Amino acid sequence: MKAIRVSAAIIVDGDRILATERGYGDFKDLWEFPGGKREEGESGEETIVREIREELSATIVVDQSLCTIEHQYESFHLTMDCYLCHVVAGEIAIEEHEAMKWLSAENLMSVEWLPADLKVLPYIKEALGW
Repeated sequence: MKAIRVSAAIIVDGDRILATERGYGDFKDLWEFPGGKREEGESGEETIVREIREELSATIVVDQSLCTIEHQYESFHLTMDCYLCHVVAGEIAIEEHEAMKWLSAENLMSVEWLPADLKVLPYIKEALGW
């Protein structure tokens, strides 16, 4: 079974977090936290800063490590390191995603999350006091 390690950004803006909709692949039209695969020799924090610059044209700062999620998909095992972040430069622009939404505690479940990303929500609620 293939194992994949990724980093995900939980980008916080006031009382909202950013969710992005996948525009390709097996999970097209499902929602996730932006991020991507680690490259050789990269830390999780370095990965997420690079990925957000590439995918969303913005510069972020990692505020803290939030959690690591393990999820078994049908064809691979995912390990996802999640980080609370905020934007420090640039305007977020979707490059690789179908859409994006800023979600608050009230509308957190208004999108159809990928299974691994769904597991992150309790950690976000606790960290942000939702």
